[in-house]
Amino acid sequence: MFQLFSKKNGNLKDDTLSGLTVAFALVPEAIAFSMIIQVNPLIGLWAAIFMGLITAIFGGRPGMISGATGAIAVVLIPVIEAGKAYAIKEGIDAKPIDVAQQFMFLTLILAGCLQLIVGLLKLGRFIRLVPHPVMMGFVNGLAIVIGKAQLTSFQNKVVNESTGEVSNPWMDGNELMIMIGLVLLTMAIIQYLPKLTKAIPSSLAAILVVGLLGYFQVFDTKTVGDILKEASGSSELSSSLPWIDNFNFVFDLSWWTIIKMVGGTAVIVCAVGLIQSLMTLQLIDEITETRGQGNRECLAQGSANILSGMFGGMGGCAMIGQSLINIKSGGRGRTSGVVAALGLFVFVMFAGALIVQIPIAALTGVMFMVVIGTFEWSTFKTFGKVPLSDIFVIILVTVVTVFVDLAIAVLAGVIASALIFAWKSSKHVFVSVEQETEDEKIYSVEGLLHFGSVKEFSEHFSASSDTQNIVIDFEKARICDLSAIEAMNAMAERYRNAGKNLRLRHLSPDCQKTLKRAGNLANIEVLPDDPDYTVASLRANK
Repeated sequence: MFQLFSKKNGNLKDDTLSGLTVAFALVPEAIAFSMIIQVNPLIGLWAAIFMGLITAIFGGRPGMISGATGAIAVVLIPVIEAGKAYAIKEGIDAKPIDVAQQFMFLTLILAGCLQLIVGLLKLGRFIRLVPHPVMMGFVNGLAIVIGKAQLTSFQNKVVNESTGEVSNPWMDGNELMIMIGLVLLTMAIIQYLPKLTKAIPSSLAAILVVGLLGYFQVFDTKTVGDILKEASGSSELSSSLPWIDNFNFVFDLSWWTIIKMVGGTAVIVCAVGLIQSLMTLQLIDEITETRGQGNRECLAQGSANILSGMFGGMGGCAMIGQSLINIKSGGRGRTSGVVAALGLFVFVMFAGALIVQIPIAALTGVMFMVVIGTFEWSTFKTFGKVPLSDIFVIILVTVVTVFVDLAIAVLAGVIASALIFAWKSSKHVFVSVEQETEDEKIYSVEGLLHFGSVKEFSEHFSASSDTQNIVIDFEKARICDLSAIEAMNAMAERYRNAGKNLRLRHLSPDCQKTLKRAGNLANIEVLPDDPDYTVASLRANK
C-alpha cells in the first residue's frame, strides 16, 4: 500500500531538497531529547549540527543522518544526576546543572575516543554477524518507539503554580481535532503528492504547506516555539555560537575521580551509539542495495562525539527516523547530510523566528509516515512459514527494544540466535560405523563439533568395549572450538588408558597442530591425504 522507499541513485537536487526536509525534522527531535536530560535545548540542537555534519562528510554511509538521539540521552541521565548530586555534596559554587553538564561533556569525549579505537581496530565489521531476525525485530521495535514518541505531541505541559508540579494532560475538543486533522493532512500530502509530481520531496512539501497554515494562523495549534517555551521558558532560538568554555570546573578534579564519575557511562554511550549507527547503516544498505563502511562510520561517530562534547553538545549517533526520511525524499549522497546539518545551523542562527512557527503536527505527520515505512510488515507473513525460533527472536528483540533498550535488545537477539543455532546444530552430529572387522572399526563423523555437540559426539564412543584399532573419519566434520578440542583430547586419553590405538583421518594439518597444542595427542596416528580446511572452516569466505 505504502511505497515509501525507492531504490534509485541520488543527484544534487534530490540531496539538497531531502536535506532541507531532514533539517526541519531535526529541530523538534533535538529539543525533545534535550528535555529528557533537562538541559538547554541548544545543547541538543548543536549536537545535531556537529554529529550531522561530521558524519555526513567523513562517515561510512552516504545518505545516513546522525544527530542527538533518545538512546544516547537516556544513557546520559545517570551522569547528569550524579553530577548534580556531586555539586550539592561538595558545596560547589555553581548551579548543579552546570556542573552536571561538564561531566556529560567529558563522558561524550571519552565515549568518542573509545569509538575511535573500535574503528581503528576494524571491529565494525562484526555487525555483519547480526542475524536477519534480529534486524527485523530491531526495526519493528524502533518503529514502535518512534510512534510512541509522537504521542507526546498530543499532550500539553501544565505547571501547577502553587505546587510546581508538572502534568501532561491530553488535548481535547477543537485543539485535538485540529491536531489530528493537520497530522492527517501531512500524511496525505506525503503519500499522494508523488503521484502528481516528484519535483519536490513530498515530506518537505507537507511541512511547507502545514507550516504556512500555521504561520498565517489559519489554525491555532502547537508549534515548535511552544515546545521551546516548555523546555527553556523562552519561545525563541538563540543565535549564539557554542565555545569550549565548558570545563572550568572538572579539570580541577583528579583523573581517578573523573573516571569514576563518567567511565562506565562512557562505555555504554560508546556501545549504544555504535550499535544503533551500524544497525541503521545495515538497514540503509538493504534499502538502497548498496554497501556502507562500518569501520569508517565508527571513526566518524567517535570524532563527532568528541567535538560535540568539546563544543557544548549532547552527542548522539545515527538517527533511523531521519535517515529514512532522507532516503524516502531521494537523498542518497553525502550532500544530503551536509545540507541537513548546515540547514539546521542556518535555522538556529538566522531563521529561528520562522522555525518556531512550524506546527508540531507537520513534523508528527512526517514521523508517523516514517513509522509506517520502518515497520517490517512482512513479519506477519513469516508466521507459519519460518521456524518458530526465528519468530521468537523477532518478538524478543522487538519487545526488549520497546521496553528496555535497543543495545540490550540487539545483544539479547544475537545471544538468543547463537544459542538456538548451537542447540540445533548439536542435534545434527551423526556418528556411524563405516566399516568394522574383528580388529578394527572405522567411524564416520558428520556435523559441527562445538560446545553444544561434543557431549552427544562423545557418547558414541566407548574405549572399554571398542575394538583394538579405531579410526575416526573427519571428512564430513569440523572442529569449531576449544570444547571440541578438549573432547578429542579426553577421548584420546581414554583409549590410551585402555591400551587401544586411536587414529584420525581426513583431519587437516591445522587441526592436527591445534589439537597438539591443546593437549598431548602426539601418540595419535593421523592418516595422510587429508583435505585442506582449517579448524573452523571459513572456505566460503576465502
